[in-house]
Amino acid sequence: MRTVVLATGLTVLLLGGPAFAADAKPLPPPNAKKLSEILAKVEQRADFRYVKEVDWDDGAYTVTYYTTDRAKVEIAYDPVTAEPSEAR
Repeated sequence: MRTVVLATGLTVLLLGGPAFAADAKPLPPPNAKKLSEILAKVEQRADFRYVKEVDWDDGAYTVTYYTTDRAKVEIAYDPVTAEPSEAR
């Protein structure tokens, strides 16, 4: 009985492994700039106050930050060039 339960559990893990791997988000490319370099650029922008969130999606870092007058700004940065790719 123990062998059957163990074999069933092992089968489920082996067959379900690729399904879990498919849910993983893609990573930045190997030649991407360090995230700290991109955030340093954001911190140098006029009226910068603080970074609220950084997200990796659609091949770009999206940085959400607030200015000294409390305006919310979202900018997508290209991971390789560390330049803004579009304003949101």
